[in-house]
Amino acid sequence: MKRSRAMLYFVLVILIPLTLYLGIRLPGRSYYLLSALVAVEVMTPFFMTFEKRKPAPRELATVAVMAAFVTIARVGVPIPSFKPTFAVILLSGIAFGPETGFVVGAMGALGSDFFYGQGPFTPWQMMAYGLMGLLGGLAFREGSPLKRKNLVMGFFCFAATVLIVGPILDTSSVFITISVLRWENILPLYISGFPVNLTQGVCCFLTLLIFGEAILEKLDRVKLQYGMMEDTDGV
Repeated sequence: MKRSRAMLYFVLVILIPLTLYLGIRLPGRSYYLLSALVAVEVMTPFFMTFEKRKPAPRELATVAVMAAFVTIARVGVPIPSFKPTFAVILLSGIAFGPETGFVVGAMGALGSDFFYGQGPFTPWQMMAYGLMGLLGGLAFREGSPLKRKNLVMGFFCFAATVLIVGPILDTSSVFITISVLRWENILPLYISGFPVNLTQGVCCFLTLLIFGEAILEKLDRVKLQYGMMEDTDGV
């Protein structure tokens, strides 16, 4: 396992949860500090992928552009809870690898919250959105049994949204809004969040079903043409 991938797992499993735990205990507008900390944490594995070579400016520009697309997908679509945000993040992870997908998702969440407003939920969103990019990069890596086909990518994104990413965002609501954790207080939040996750999952499924392979082909062409985010190591 290469060092950047090991660092990515460390950041996701240990470092970011510790940061979020710190955020629960800090008063006031500490979420500004926490968002900055999470941003630094998610960027570390990405820059470690360049440990053996100097990154070209176009590689960093591509990450910035994809994060901007995530922001547009979330902010620009006027239908509540029906946004192709996670589809864009998933395609970024598939095309450029889990480290890049993680960064694109996290930075897209941070960027879109400049329009919706920063809050204690922002670091949680950064982790959850980044996780979608990580899952895409790992699940559809070279040699994976999952094929990069519209239907397969659509079903995967739907399942990841409803079963993983959405519940993480619901968990943020639990810790942010509930002072006493009891099942009678927690369960209604997950129940009320399920239709939102389902709607989001359906939107991403339809987006990938219609546009998935076409967009991925363009991203793969950019990666091949410029030799970007090359990954010759295993998981």
